[in-house]
Order: sequence, then structure tokens, then C-alpha cells
Amino acid sequence: MWTGKRVFVTGGAGVIGHALIALLLDRGARLWVGDLKPRPADWELSVRYRRGDLNTLTAEELDAFAPEVVFHLAATFERSVETYDFWEPNYRHNVRLSNHLVSLLKERSEVERVLFASSYLAYDPSRYILGDPATTPVTLSEADPLNPRNICGAAKLLHETELGFLQGFRPAAPRFDTVAVRIFRVYGRGSRDVVSRWVRLALAGQPLEVYQPLGMFDYVIADDVAEGLVRLAESGATGVVNLATGRARRVADVVDILRRHFPDLEADTVAAPEALGFEASQADVTRLRALTGWVPEHALEDGIPLLIEHERRTAPAPRASALRPSVLVTSAAAKVPMLRAVRAALDDVGAEGAALHAGDLDGHAVGRYFADRFWPMSPIDELAVEDVLAYCQDHGVGLVIPTRDGELGYWATHREALAAGGVDVLVPDAEAVDTCLDKLRFAEVLAESGQPAIPSALDLDDLDAARYVVKERFGAGAARIGLGLDRDAAAAHGAGLRDPLFQPFVPGVEHSVDLYVARDGTVQGVIARRREVVRHGESQVTATLRDAALEERCARIAQLLGLRGHAVIQVLVDGERHHVVECNPRFGGASTLAIAAGLETFVWAYLEAQHEPLGSRPFHRLAGERRQVRFAADKILPA
Repeated sequence: MWTGKRVFVTGGAGVIGHALIALLLDRGARLWVGDLKPRPADWELSVRYRRGDLNTLTAEELDAFAPEVVFHLAATFERSVETYDFWEPNYRHNVRLSNHLVSLLKERSEVERVLFASSYLAYDPSRYILGDPATTPVTLSEADPLNPRNICGAAKLLHETELGFLQGFRPAAPRFDTVAVRIFRVYGRGSRDVVSRWVRLALAGQPLEVYQPLGMFDYVIADDVAEGLVRLAESGATGVVNLATGRARRVADVVDILRRHFPDLEADTVAAPEALGFEASQADVTRLRALTGWVPEHALEDGIPLLIEHERRTAPAPRASALRPSVLVTSAAAKVPMLRAVRAALDDVGAEGAALHAGDLDGHAVGRYFADRFWPMSPIDELAVEDVLAYCQDHGVGLVIPTRDGELGYWATHREALAAGGVDVLVPDAEAVDTCLDKLRFAEVLAESGQPAIPSALDLDDLDAARYVVKERFGAGAARIGLGLDRDAAAAHGAGLRDPLFQPFVPGVEHSVDLYVARDGTVQGVIARRREVVRHGESQVTATLRDAALEERCARIAQLLGLRGHAVIQVLVDGERHHVVECNPRFGGASTLAIAAGLETFVWAYLEAQHEPLGSRPFHRLAGERRQVRFAADKILPA
């Protein structure tokens, strides 16, 4: 069944996912895995990986892989007694994510089966949580009463209901079958479950704190969960199926087994809140056995030694603090859409502990209200790189995103020094910045390489045209530009500029091309847009379009200039002719439209700052075109 089968596993970098991926690889499946965590270093290169919040998964990404079987493992959990702060993560990563995923899948013709990792937390806890320790466990069958134990269990039951609703419309739509697998107490290698935590404590010679030693749970190792999921996928089952051993064990049994391996282990019984009660549950695995001819094979006596062996030979994971997770956006001013886009990217990649910092010379900059922290920065010509590095180190900033032309030279000059201190700056090197900001040099470099740059000169007499454009030579943007001027008017306009540059007036439709260049010089993605309404040199209304020739040209120019990160190339298009105007080697004012169309600039920038390859987030241009209208808006805050 599995050879060549396209299988998508959500949450595949977790403890069950690791075991499942190994089984599916052995069976010859083609795998795509999505998870918030970085790609596991020990996985085969054949496993495609998507790092990030799957709430942002698009139909275009699914198109690129076209999964036939989906194992939906992604979820977030807390301990039995959930905290107040679990409210939002539960909704985002349990309720919303499950609905979003199946909403994308339900119309796809190639999907055959969807297996959902549900939980026994959906069962009514009054059946198996008792006021006193039980002598025998309560066996829970798929037909038993349901009343979720907590909001995680409620989210699981909600999605079971959603899948059951869709299954009722088979075979017309959706075209796939669904299975909700109610998994009991999982433990496994490298997990956060109590058995794994106790193994790590025992290896470290530390005492255990034991709540409710007489409590009874159906412990099932992740290896067996993975095996059961694969067998259920093969079985053709639909509906709800329990997955566990069917044999409850006391918490005290876990401690006793650990003591066989660690004779000096100390275990202290800690009083639990009365409201917690005594659990005494085990799975009825009759349906699992009938469907698969199998039940989990590992008892605790078999599984705990596997965990001990794993922990002994596994090097400690790198500390999360080794890479600084936070981001600083400089010259934040009123760049609210950009700040929001950076925030969305941090949420997308699950940047744990990350904060968004806004920096600006103006202490009253509007951008400060759209960031977690604000840094009132010194003028750029007074800002010591040592002060920047100190701020970044003190606040855990690992990525700096400059946004103003006048500061790009500073950041490019100090880019290497900051990199040596663990701070990545999203800017090209100084030579590339100088070339882009000097319009004469830019035109010369492009012309020397055969690109259609508009002829440029410092002396009006060096050009012969009916009409002229006059602009400042240095910097980007259209400040004080003169358009379509005759010779006398062009000379007069140039006399009022600091460093005038003259060009022939070229007719054409204004286009901006947003692109992202990775560290290795690869152009990660390109999106062209037409500037429909321009005010003060900025696009007020702009719309995306498909122009492969234009996008390919701009990608070549970006590589020619040695750009890095986000850039915007301005081009006049006259029929099939291109006239390259200039390049802004930074994120532009209307570049959020490119993000909305699939150019994941800030996701890519963050991953590169964390030294992760971009293969986990390839470029997928979203279907259809989009128009952006920029306008002022209000934000109301408590005074």
C-alpha cells in the first residue's frame, strides 16, 4: 500500500511523529511533514519539511505535494489541570488548526484517508476519575458517554464531530474516509510526558516527585501508537477507534520499574489537590483488534528501557538561548503594516520567546504601539555599533530589519561585525547598497551587463531627448522629482537639487517587482505588481500580475547586484519593453501585497537568522491576483 504513496503528517516532529515517520519511510512512502519545530537533524533528505504554523498552510502548498493520506497529529497539550494561559494556544493549535486543515482537504480528489490523533480526554471523567484509589480500572469503550475532561479534550471531540459530519457526505463529498483515533497515555523517546521526564531525572540522579501513586493509566509507547495508526490506515476503518494497550498500570509501577534500573532512585510522594481525584482508566481495544488483528505489544517493562537507552546515547539538545529569537525593526516610524507582517511571521514560525522591537529616533513614533518593546535610537551618525550589539544581546535580538534608505549604508557597513556577535541584519553588503542608492552607478552597472537601464547623466548636455526626468542622484524614492520636463525646465529643476541626475523621459506603466534573495544568492521568490495609483512616490493602489519575463529579468538583476534579503525593483513597462528605473534594497511601503501573494519575506529572514535552510518554506505563489489599497486607520488603546 505504501510504496510511493504521498503521505502528509502534521505535527510530525513530535514523539508520535518521529516513530510514524520511521515506519512510513521503511514502507517506501513519500513524506511531507509539517511542524512548528525546526526540522529534526537525523531525518533523511527525502522527507520534505514545512516549518511553521499550519494555520497558514495554503491550497497551493497542498497542490505542490497532493497528499493521498494525511495523519493529523499536530496539537498542543498541557497537563491534566490546564492553566489560564492555555486558552489561546488551545484554540489556535487545536480548534482552528484542525478545522483549517480539513477545510483545505475536503475538496481534494486525491486524498483517500485522513487519520486524526484524538484523545481519551473526550470520555466523561466522572466514569474514571474517582474520589478514592480504585482496585480495578474502568474500561472505556468507543460507545461510552462523552463529556470532555478539559478544553483540549473538547477540541479533540469537536474535530471528531467535524470529521463525522464530513464522513456522512461520503461518497459524494468529501472523497476521503476519516478515522478519529482516541489515544490514551503516550510516552516515548525525548517526550515531555511524565515517564520520559522521570527517566531523565533518574539519569541525572535527581529525585522524583510523585502525585497519586495509586492512580491507574493505560500507558502506550509512541512506537506502538505509530504502528497502530499505520495499521488503521491500512484497515479501511472509519469512525472512532481506541488506541492503547488495554491494560492499566499504577503510577507506582512506573517508579518500581525505574528503581530496577536505578536502585538509588529517590521518589517522594507529593500531595495532590483533592479536586484532581484518582484516575483509573484503560482502553477497550476490542475494535482495534477486530480491525487490525493487533494490539500494542510493549508493556512498561519493555518501553522504559528503550527510553533509558535513548536518553543515554542522545546528546543534550542545544539550548534555545544559543540563538536570539527576537527581532528589531529600525526606523519603524508609522510602518504599521510592515510591523504587523513581522509579527505574523514570528507567530507563523512558532518563535518561542520572541519579541518584536521597534526602533526609531522619534520617541513618539506610531510604530511603538505595534511592537512589544520600543528603542528610542540615537541618530544614525551617532549610533555606535557597540551600542547596537549591546542592545541586541541584552534583549535577545537576533535579527535586525532596517527600513529607511538613509540607514542602509550604516547597517551594511557593520553587518559583518554584528554577525560575529550573533545578530543578523537583513541588508546586502556595502557595495550592493551603494550601487542601488547611487542612481548613476546603478544605471552604469546594468548597462554594462546588457540590462535595459534608462540612460543617466550628471550633465544635461550628455542627453538628447524631447522630455526629461530630473531627480536626486542618491537615495531611493521620488522626492523632488521632475517628470516630463522640456530642456529648459529640466535645467531649472536640476539647479534646485543637491545632486541632480538627468534621464530621458520614457513612457510606460510603472511596475514594482518584490523579491527575496537568500544568503546563498538564490532568488527565493519574485512577485510583480502594477502601480495603479501613486502618491508622493508611493503606491497607494497596486495590484499583482503575472509577467514571467519581467520577474525573470528582475531576478537576474538582483543576482547581478549581489542583493540579499528583500528588494524592490522599479520598472517601466512599454509593451514588451522593460526600462529599469531603480532598486530599493529593502522592504517597500507596498511590499505587504507581495507577502499576501505568497512572498514570505519575514518568515525566510527569520529562518535564515536562526541558521535554518529555507527548504522548509519554499515559495508558493498563491492563486489569483490581489489588489492593495493603502489608507489610514485608527487603533484604540486603553488610556
